[in-house]
Amino acid sequence: MAELLSPGAPSVQLPLPDLPFRELGLADLPALLDLGADRGWAREERKWQLLMQVGTVYGADAPDGGGLAAALALTRYGTRLAAIGMVLTAARYARRGLGRRAMRHALAAAEGAVVTLHATDNGRPLYEQLGFRTVATAPMRRGVLTPDTAVDTSRVRPARATDLGTIRELDLAVFGADRTALLTRLPAFCGQLLVAEGGGRLLGFAGTWQTVGSTVIGPVVADSTATAKALISVLAAATEGPLRLDVDSRHAELCAWLQEHGLREADWRQSVMVYGAEQAPGDLARRFVPVTVAL
Repeated sequence: MAELLSPGAPSVQLPLPDLPFRELGLADLPALLDLGADRGWAREERKWQLLMQVGTVYGADAPDGGGLAAALALTRYGTRLAAIGMVLTAARYARRGLGRRAMRHALAAAEGAVVTLHATDNGRPLYEQLGFRTVATAPMRRGVLTPDTAVDTSRVRPARATDLGTIRELDLAVFGADRTALLTRLPAFCGQLLVAEGGGRLLGFAGTWQTVGSTVIGPVVADSTATAKALISVLAAATEGPLRLDVDSRHAELCAWLQEHGLREADWRQSVMVYGAEQAPGDLARRFVPVTVAL
């Protein structure tokens, strides 16, 4: 495979696993969307833009000159925690070592942090070979949430700019890492951003954002399943059309409630995986739904 040098210059033949990865920017967004479409992904422009704002998107240029051969996103939260997502290899280059090269590049860039990712069944064997272990599943749920009159939503209200400090404090305790870069972008990224209060303190926060064909619920951070239900209920009541969310299956009570009230498991199921530790840092009991599985 050829790496282009300059007009008229001879090419240097590189095996696919040796293709260099570079940091991508907004100018590369069309190529990223084309790469995703090549593998049947929706053209989620806003999600890629968010990933570029809060983390780093890496890509390898296709040696045939046809856009990108591979890409992924790495989001670092301080030195303790990182997330890898949106791992893509062009169909014409599949199963030729490029995905492994991309992952090794991202793990090196994570610089020893605990790394999380959500893996499809196709990707999981590679991640296991690299040292990731599965800790849970996160099936996608879709549907229209039917109201539950037993849920108390009286403590839920829209988030205000003055809430950012307490949201950051809660998030730091829940994730064990500083995610300020992400949190400060949620008001602009989310169509709705809510908080729940009680006893003079912040109990949780949650939001929705638009993707192709549906509204995504995420994040959902809450002190209890009851608070998570309240936040989700208010978000759903103000949303028209189908909802989607990817809830960690370890929250069995919430999963059962969602199933009962119309948000049923879709065919898309992912494994929650961790690299560098038995579990991700922070408090799983209050981590219900991510902003996106890429984060």
